[in-house]
Amino acid sequence: MGAKGTLLGPLGAISDASWPRLRDQAPMAGEVAAGGRRPPRVSMQEHMAIDVSPGPIRPIRLISDYFPHFYPFAEHAPNLRTPVALATRSAPLPQPDPEPEGDSDNSTALGTLEFTLLFDVDNSALHCTAHRAKGLKPPASGSVDTYVKANLLPGASKASQLRTRTVRGTRGPVWEETLTYHGFTPQDAARKTLRLCVCEDPRLRRRRRAPPLGELRVPLRKLVPNRARSFDICLEKRRLTKRPKSLDTARGMSLYEEEVEAAGEERGRILLSLCYSSQRGGLLVGVLRCAHLAPMDANGYSDPFVRLFLHPNVGKKSKYKTSVRKKTLNPEFNEEFFYAGPREELAQKTLLVSVWDYDLGTANDFIGGVQLGSRASGERLRHWRECLGHSDCRLELWHPLDGKPLQLSD
Repeated sequence: MGAKGTLLGPLGAISDASWPRLRDQAPMAGEVAAGGRRPPRVSMQEHMAIDVSPGPIRPIRLISDYFPHFYPFAEHAPNLRTPVALATRSAPLPQPDPEPEGDSDNSTALGTLEFTLLFDVDNSALHCTAHRAKGLKPPASGSVDTYVKANLLPGASKASQLRTRTVRGTRGPVWEETLTYHGFTPQDAARKTLRLCVCEDPRLRRRRRAPPLGELRVPLRKLVPNRARSFDICLEKRRLTKRPKSLDTARGMSLYEEEVEAAGEERGRILLSLCYSSQRGGLLVGVLRCAHLAPMDANGYSDPFVRLFLHPNVGKKSKYKTSVRKKTLNPEFNEEFFYAGPREELAQKTLLVSVWDYDLGTANDFIGGVQLGSRASGERLRHWRECLGHSDCRLELWHPLDGKPLQLSD
């Protein structure tokens, strides 16, 4: 083969115009450089790295753009050095955005929750209807078993905790379930916030309780009484706060805990009905229900019952007690008691109502109490006076419980 011949190979023919360029890059075997010394050999790795452009590695859309196939017929060989191929080598390839299953925006990374709130002023109730969740992102891939947990803040979170049923095996659960807070007043709406958490049910998966998949908070002062309002809000990560150093003495205790709102002196509330019966000649006191009681037992609940005492005691029966409701913070009693006496005499008395947690074998725990009568003030005094001022008229009213024990004599 001569110096100006044609070099044939499996990749095709190299023209005579390209031959001097190849010859200039590396001397042929047998040639001696000027000075009589043989030039050092160039390895194949060094030779292949001569024309490599520096820079970051670009993604390859088609491998054939860089390593063309051998085409036995030249007329069918594609033109690899097209403007598109040149632009592909010189400019980075655009990366297509992956299409996630749910929302890809950072603000909706945990999914969204659809729900409706209604403040029923006439019945002193707050209704929260959980409709559905979309685009939930569980810690592990696959389907999840979820429920919605609600809390009223500030206050004891366990006392105001309500939850829906668990929907299994989906990242877009539909509940369509209403959670009702009884004893919700306009004063509560002005200062309380509703926290909703989408949680994974650990009982069905036989594992430890996992943190919520996401939560959100709605200030209830935005609600218009007796008008339903629908929401579709993005879930956020739960808020953590660092534990006080005094609580870090226990070995293995986490340095962070879920944010706890200040509970203050809230112990719960009770719904009482008062009616002066002209036919029976006395006062009918109805203990209807309690709501958001403070938990007194280790399991996070209480076994509540209610005591009634009409003071001063003049020898007639003045003490009553309801039945015990097991393991609940929102008990329903619907029990009524009668105190005989003329209206003028009852106007000078005081009705002491107290809520207790029943403990077998030990002393009962005081949860809270309320005092009605001439010595009371505010709504408690108004409730007492209106009852004695109108015969045969049943008046129902919610009263918040005081945390200080009442002076009840045996």
